[in-house]
Amino acid sequence: MLKSKLKEALICIKAGVVTSPFPLGEEPNPPGELFRGKVEVDVEKCIGCGGCANACPAGVIRIKDDGDKRIIEYDLYNCVYCGRCAEVCPENAILNSKEYQISTNKKEDLFIHNEINMGTCERCGRCFDVKSKSSLDKLMVKGPIITEEAIEPIRWFAKGGKV
Repeated sequence: MLKSKLKEALICIKAGVVTSPFPLGEEPNPPGELFRGKVEVDVEKCIGCGGCANACPAGVIRIKDDGDKRIIEYDLYNCVYCGRCAEVCPENAILNSKEYQISTNKKEDLFIHNEINMGTCERCGRCFDVKSKSSLDKLMVKGPIITEEAIEPIRWFAKGGKV
């Protein structure tokens, strides 16, 4: 019995690797149009609204408020790649890439940590992103420079149209 097992082991060792990573060719087939691959987060676009965490059925997106910072953590290790987070993001900060070869030896490779500086509303106590343009920021932008030539018709009209 031992002899037959050793013989079988030698046959397997001599054969070497018999599987190929891509059975239909040297390159992988490109994913389809509706394929949802690895989640990518653009931390510059994220406003920290938390819609992604509310929509995630697997619960892999966690939000922690730490004073004036909002910490959003994405644990892609348990992600089911449903794409709900990308659908509900108002700023399109979350996208599903076409990348599907995401196996790794380190769990940290599938972890995204996002810190956003937030302000607290004095009236309602809710957090808001301080880097995005609010309505007040938009009002503070100076308009076009008015020249003397542009003011002249206004003065003429203010005088009642008299020269």
